[in-house]
Amino acid sequence: MFIATLIAKESLNERDIQSAIAILGGAGATVTRQSDLIDERVLDIFFDGDPATARKQLEEIEGDIDVAVQPEANRLKKLLISDMDSTMITVECIDELADYAGIKSEIAAITEKAMQGELDFEEALRGRVALLEGLETAAIQLCLDERVKIMPGAETLVRTMAGGGATTILVSGGFTKFASPVAQAIGFKTFHANVLGEFAGLLTGGLDGPIVDSTRKDELLQSAAREGSLSLESCLAVGDGANDIPMLQRAGLGVAYHAKPKAAQAADIAIKYNDLTALLYVQGISRDQWVTE
Repeated sequence: MFIATLIAKESLNERDIQSAIAILGGAGATVTRQSDLIDERVLDIFFDGDPATARKQLEEIEGDIDVAVQPEANRLKKLLISDMDSTMITVECIDELADYAGIKSEIAAITEKAMQGELDFEEALRGRVALLEGLETAAIQLCLDERVKIMPGAETLVRTMAGGGATTILVSGGFTKFASPVAQAIGFKTFHANVLGEFAGLLTGGLDGPIVDSTRKDELLQSAAREGSLSLESCLAVGDGANDIPMLQRAGLGVAYHAKPKAAQAADIAIKYNDLTALLYVQGISRDQWVTE
């Protein structure tokens, strides 16, 4: 049995619901039941059939409606692992930090290609960091204060899952100086990121220690699941770029959030219209159960 969850940015109407049911029928699925309308904009439709075909067809539905298709089993996840930049926060930290060095456009162009999967991640990262050599480390705090904004719904998602007993992990191909305060602000239990080299109040243009890349993110997901005696099916991974693809594919539910095309294609679910609270609806958690403080 599978569940197709419709999540409207504003509200669902009867036409939307009937359209989705008709689409499922056209995809060869048999609808067995549906939920009541949840918070006036969410609906669960339970069906038997091919989930890949159902997702592909339902994603063509008109309007600002996100669609999640998943097995009914293990719907409520026990582990959340998420990317940071452009996922849990609204910016790419390295691009914004580069602005303080007057080279944002140059670095942002490389970042975009890396996120699209057009460049080797580690090579692109080291190349961008090298361009920051000599920047005062005080720019990091300025960037945090002036540029870094929490993504809408991030705190509610993380705190609600943590409140329900889930393990929460922030993994970033960015930097610890950003990931640490962001993880604390949002409510993640742990974080992993890269360490910028510093000396005498300046960035050295290098990185200290191992790189958190796509392989490392995947390894962290697997090790956290083992440590918690959790099945991968009970894990939720969230990201937006090519660097997130291995963990999105590894987790029982991989969610591409406002993502680049390759990540969206690799994930089980692509959220395009809603904020991160959509991931609570996907798990069957309605607004009255959210942790908002």
